[in-house]
Amino acid sequence: MRLLIATPTTIVVDEPEVSAVRAEDESGSFGILEGHDGLLTVLTVSVVSWHRADAPRQYCAVRRGILSISGGREVAIATREAIVGDDLDRLEQVVLAEFRHKTDNERAARAAGLQLQMKAIRQIVRYLRPERRGAEERSP
Repeated sequence: MRLLIATPTTIVVDEPEVSAVRAEDESGSFGILEGHDGLLTVLTVSVVSWHRADAPRQYCAVRRGILSISGGREVAIATREAIVGDDLDRLEQVVLAEFRHKTDNERAARAAGLQLQMKAIRQIVRYLRPERRGAEERSP
C-alpha cells in the first residue's frame, strides 16, 4: 500500500510499500490495512504512524489535514504542516504542542478579524440609517 503525505509546498512522505497506517480524526485513532474501503476524513493535530515490513515504525506529526483512501492501495494525506521523525516522544511533546499553539493563534486571529468586520458593518449601518439620511437632505 502506498502512503503519500504532502504539504502545499512539498511531498513529505512517499512510501510505496507500507503494510499499515495509523492516524487520528475527531472520532479517535484508527488503523488502515491494505484493502481498506475508500475513506475521506479530516485529521486532527496528531501523529500519523506507519510500518513497512523491512523497517521500524515511522512517524509524522501533521497539523490537521485531509486523509483519503483510494482503491484500498493508496493513503494520501494533505496537510498544512508535517514533520517526519523517528522519536515519537519528541514529536508528541514538542511538535504537537507547537502545532496546537499555532492553531489556537490562528483561531484567535480569525475571531479578531471577524470582530473588526462586525464593527465596520455596524458603522456602515449606522451611517446609512434613514433618520441620518433625512437629516442630511434637509441641511443647506
